[in-house]
Amino acid sequence: MQRIRMGMVGGGEGAFIGAVHRHAAGLDGQYELVCGAFSRDKENNQRTGDSLGIDDNRVYASWQDMLSTEASLPEEMRMEVVVVVTPNHLHVPVTIAAIEAGFHVFCEKPAALNLDEAKALATVVNQSDRFYGLAHTYLGYPMVWQAKAMIEDGKLGRVRKILVEYPQGWLSEPEEQGNKQASWRTDPSQSGGSGCMGDIGTHAFGLAEFISGETITSLCAEMNTVVEGRRLDDDGAAFFRTENNAKGVLIASQICAGEENALKIRVYGDKGGLEWHQMEPNSVIYRPLGAPFVVYRAGAGQPGLYPEASRRCRTPSGHPEGYLEAMANLYSDFASAIRAGGKGKAPGVPGLHSGLRGMAFIQTMLESGSSDVKWHAIADTE
Repeated sequence: MQRIRMGMVGGGEGAFIGAVHRHAAGLDGQYELVCGAFSRDKENNQRTGDSLGIDDNRVYASWQDMLSTEASLPEEMRMEVVVVVTPNHLHVPVTIAAIEAGFHVFCEKPAALNLDEAKALATVVNQSDRFYGLAHTYLGYPMVWQAKAMIEDGKLGRVRKILVEYPQGWLSEPEEQGNKQASWRTDPSQSGGSGCMGDIGTHAFGLAEFISGETITSLCAEMNTVVEGRRLDDDGAAFFRTENNAKGVLIASQICAGEENALKIRVYGDKGGLEWHQMEPNSVIYRPLGAPFVVYRAGAGQPGLYPEASRRCRTPSGHPEGYLEAMANLYSDFASAIRAGGKGKAPGVPGLHSGLRGMAFIQTMLESGSSDVKWHAIADTE
């Protein structure tokens, strides 16, 4: 099976998420990194290309050069997929240009700087025959799919309550001057209108809708900037309601001192509840009403797993799989869609819907958080 040729925009030396994407894409041997425009810094760009074994002629000074030159190469040589791992303000310009140049795109989240940008992106993608994937990495975990399948199978009955939280502590103090990641993530020109909610709140929102199967229709938000002098929110919360009248609470914060990456979700129905923790990702705890709780565990051959979870497990039980494997599952499903041909959404991979919903969530959080009228309908994505 010939590997899919991949190019990368961003992800140069010192960047966090670019290396994660490269490791994840390479895990199943389905992709080959053949080119890149890794950094605007010439030396950084070249060092990154050298360290990855990229031919000097395919280490490009800019993403524009990469797209135009690669498009002119023979079909059997040129890249097929553009991976976008830049700060947020470049996600839409690079993606639109790549789609229009005839390449598939796998992009880091969020999809855009704002909802209007995301809608413009959706128009271009929908008019093309290219695939677009969005790196909502947590939706690649096997036990996230197990939880989703259990709810679809009626194990919880009618969903009543959804509690999702994502506390981090890495921005508990001013980090903007000495930390590249903190610098751009707290800069409105690069990150958009929201800091914490755009960065991790969108993960919590997407996870809540994905696992529960419920569409969040309205919310009542509080947005906070706790660290003095910071230009974007670093903390926030919302009550929310769904189309089927379930109620929920979403918390996202980057100033919870001592926390690492503690994304967790609990969903309760009239027949039972379940919970999943990102830092203990191999388990789903199921609490049926009036019976002892059950712990379902990830791993090939484990009893009680739904097919959607089993096929995303790579190792036998007791061999932990984590963040890289979750993202690798998204890359694997994206590769399968490309090889199958056709157009539209790649099955199993977050795409335009997730991108639009995430940007609608951010816009509504900002509107509600700054308004005296607290309950706001989720912004229209059409």
